[in-house]
Amino acid sequence: MLESLRNKKIMIVVAHPDDELLGLGATLHKLILDYQVKTHVVILGEGITSRSDDRDVEKWQKELLTHRENIKNAHESIGFHSSSVFDFPDNRFDTVALLDIIKVIEKEKDSFLPDVIFTHHGGDVNIDHQRTFEAVITACRPLEDERVKTIITFETPSGTEWRSPTDPRHFLPNLFFSVSEKNLNAKIEGMESYEFERRTYPHPRSPEALKIQAQRWGVIIGTRFAEAFCLVRSIN
Repeated sequence: MLESLRNKKIMIVVAHPDDELLGLGATLHKLILDYQVKTHVVILGEGITSRSDDRDVEKWQKELLTHRENIKNAHESIGFHSSSVFDFPDNRFDTVALLDIIKVIEKEKDSFLPDVIFTHHGGDVNIDHQRTFEAVITACRPLEDERVKTIITFETPSGTEWRSPTDPRHFLPNLFFSVSEKNLNAKIEGMESYEFERRTYPHPRSPEALKIQAQRWGVIIGTRFAEAFCLVRSIN
């Protein structure tokens, strides 16, 4: 699968700043360095204001500006080539018409012309992740002239594994990418750039937990470190 991605244009569509690192930071670092992919990150939501009872963007102006700067620093750690950041309301994507999110993704897709899209697992507990997945699937309907031939979903620590154990929408990966310690360290370094998102152990977003997660998937496929994905669609 890695070789099939060589020189491809990859668009990463996420709900919040930091999801693009949590889900696939190490894998993208590897693909950029070793497989000459071109990447474009689309961040749909502002990622902070749900921490207040009411969404008051003015109240969060200072933090939102800091968050935007954190995105730049985090992306330098991975080597992402470009990004677009939007301001859909944090953890309130269900208050926005799905069509509005779809149209943003379609415009980004028409501009970047990706071959592959990575996005959230549709069964995440986070509503914004769910809506992002639904919007991507709709924006990439397999019509005759659709350029996107491959859609891959990833897990988001603290959003995927907290799904109820009785829920049928669990993340069941069928695609794994082995990554190096260098790739993993780039992911962790990028995450540490996010002042409002980094956490201490044993939180799933802590450096220690991210390493444990990569080791867990590595053990499953017989390598030291790995990241796990679901291949939703691949048209050859």
